[in-house]
Amino acid sequence: MKTFSLAGSAGLVTGSSKGIGLAIAHGLREAGAEVVFHGNTSRPPDLPADSGFVAGNLLDPDTPAALVASAFAAKPQLDLLVCNAGSFFDRDFLSMGAAEWERTMNLNVRAAYFIVQAFARELVARQRPGAVVIVSSTNGFQSEDESTAYDTSKGALVMMTRTLAQALAPHRIRVNGMAPGLIRTPLTKWIDEQDEKRHHYEKKIFLGRVGEAEDCAGPTAFLLSPAAAYITGQVIVVDGGLTVGQIGKL
Repeated sequence: MKTFSLAGSAGLVTGSSKGIGLAIAHGLREAGAEVVFHGNTSRPPDLPADSGFVAGNLLDPDTPAALVASAFAAKPQLDLLVCNAGSFFDRDFLSMGAAEWERTMNLNVRAAYFIVQAFARELVARQRPGAVVIVSSTNGFQSEDESTAYDTSKGALVMMTRTLAQALAPHRIRVNGMAPGLIRTPLTKWIDEQDEKRHHYEKKIFLGRVGEAEDCAGPTAFLLSPAAAYITGQVIVVDGGLTVGQIGKL
């Protein structure tokens, strides 16, 4: 169906040099969109030749605006945005310091907020509608051991999705969220190193397996597509049922 097509659109996906962001970026391309990839350093050699690429460290407060400007320069028809960049810097709560806290909030929360702002300003100036997906996490709904700052940041992204949806609706910009559960990425290498822990999660996840980064691509493409034209301010949980049941299989 054409309503599920992103043909004619272009999207910026932050944190798309690896993991979930990379899978989402490729998913948007498969749906017909042109894509601007993003990473901290130089362009990875294996990205599609016809795609755009912008580099920038989002811990720098000046990067969000510069990144969006570069993305529009690469693909002037830009009308889609996926805020995916983020990371984990936690340690035990009693030993957490201000540096780790601020690094978490600056990358996971502040950067996303001001990237959306810069993107929206460009669309408003061009009188163009658009769509945004903010990648949060099931950690935005349920806490996890030794993850206090990360959990807090992901909870902030859930509310950011809702409040920006309200702020940008008058400008015809939809804002939704995608919350992955346990997904196999470079940040979750333990999945294939700790069999007992992995088996525990596999019993808890209704679908019986740990998710792959590609599992996040379809829901994100859907939220950006015309098929979701009447959806805004919502967060789709992509976790195989992990957060639905209480106990899981014994």
